[in-house]
Amino acid sequence: MPYHLFKCSECIPERGKHAVIKGPGEDLTHALPLGYLNTIPGSISERGCAYCGAKHVIGTPMKDVIHISHGPIGCTYDTWQTKRYISDNKDFQLHYTFATDVREKHIVFGAEKLLKQNIVEAFKAFPHIKRMTIYQTCATALIGDDIDAIAEEVMEEMPDVDIFVCNSPGFGGPSQSGGHHKINIAWVNKKVGTVEPEITSDYVINYVGEYNIQGDQEVMQDYFKKMGIQILSTFTGNGSYDDLRAMHKAQLNVLECARSAEYICNELRVRYGIPRLDIDGFGFGPLSASLRKVGMFFGIEDRAEKIIAEETAKWKPQLDWYKERLKGKKVCLWPGGSKLWHWAHVIEEEMGVKVVSVYTKFGHQGDMEKGIARCGEGALAIDDPNELEGYEALEMLKPDIIFTGKRPGEVAKKVGVPYLNAHAYHNGPYKGFEGWVRFARDIYNGIYSPIHQLAALDISKDEIPTDRGFATTRMLADASLDPEVANDPNRCEYTGQYDLVKDLRSRTYPEFPRKADAAE
Repeated sequence: MPYHLFKCSECIPERGKHAVIKGPGEDLTHALPLGYLNTIPGSISERGCAYCGAKHVIGTPMKDVIHISHGPIGCTYDTWQTKRYISDNKDFQLHYTFATDVREKHIVFGAEKLLKQNIVEAFKAFPHIKRMTIYQTCATALIGDDIDAIAEEVMEEMPDVDIFVCNSPGFGGPSQSGGHHKINIAWVNKKVGTVEPEITSDYVINYVGEYNIQGDQEVMQDYFKKMGIQILSTFTGNGSYDDLRAMHKAQLNVLECARSAEYICNELRVRYGIPRLDIDGFGFGPLSASLRKVGMFFGIEDRAEKIIAEETAKWKPQLDWYKERLKGKKVCLWPGGSKLWHWAHVIEEEMGVKVVSVYTKFGHQGDMEKGIARCGEGALAIDDPNELEGYEALEMLKPDIIFTGKRPGEVAKKVGVPYLNAHAYHNGPYKGFEGWVRFARDIYNGIYSPIHQLAALDISKDEIPTDRGFATTRMLADASLDPEVANDPNRCEYTGQYDLVKDLRSRTYPEFPRKADAAE
């Protein structure tokens, strides 16, 4: 077993079994780190807790709901606005966050009275919102507040409102994935089957495990609607509370993020006989295969094929342009969860980059199995890394860019490595055919950014270049001088640049020394 113990973690030898370097010819029996275990004491983990997994990941994307945390104010602030779960009701769930603000006196004497007062105040403050989700935190779970009883009491007094209680204290699992499970099961137990929907199509699905990050879900919904499919509910991006109560009437559960939402799909299959179909909206190949699978289920493959043909013809030339310029660039794929296997192979295949590392902060063994299986030799796989291990990995691997969250991403920038936000995106959406080109464009911009190149210079000794020294400018100079090509709206990088290219081509641009060259 090719375990890798980071030097910074030699004082925590157990960490050695949580990192693996995939060797020549090795399969999953030889290259799988331990995962989904309690964080080892002494390792400053970047994980979220079970409460975070329930509220921040699954619950908050519901659009017409007051999301209130029963606990200290810090729990709510930590799970507010850190992802771009947009919605079509003016992003109500992003603009406001609610908490009971439990303090020391409430821990001693109980906080049930405080909770009821906050529930009533919230509904009065926003009379157009009639639905609420209450999330339990560690503090109120430990003192034993009966949140369900308070919710029932309020609903009796205010019959036009409906309240969902999610008992998801932070200690409810080894990571935020434990919270995913809790809210999935609680929703199907308490709310599914309590509303009867209007069926308007012969083909009806629930779109599950999709959270509408920067409009991802809207892209996929457009494809389904073009195929004549009715989307009964979305769990939970831009999802309506009452629509999600009607999930039991779908003919098929289309599952995107298996790590966060497979639990409810499995329960709906057991209780209501609704089959589950896993899909992937990232990448031309996986997306095409996914649309075909959904089409085959309903016997409308021709509709899927029409969409695939039109979108591929429109966007593939642009993707190929980026692939040529990204070929061989080294990438650390550190998204935290299921994107490590959604992206691991397809970005190599369709964008030409090389994945040199994958990690997961809260994923299960299945996530790591799929991620490592889709990586090549020499890839470093890490479970639940801490900040120092991330530093050391960057120094060892020397990637051109990493895909990760804001906290490790900002750390990477300090050592001169650009990052793309894998959780909330930089300029999404990234799903769909156009979205995948947009992702490639963001990678290209991150790697070739003039600002990033300046940041890598040592101003005490390196020459400071003008804009003439950057790779992007030189690439413009090498572009075609054919005005029909240079001004082609489908060539997104050089649109309308004919005069600029002509001017740049007439000059010569010296290669400015980089820090690495100077050291040699």
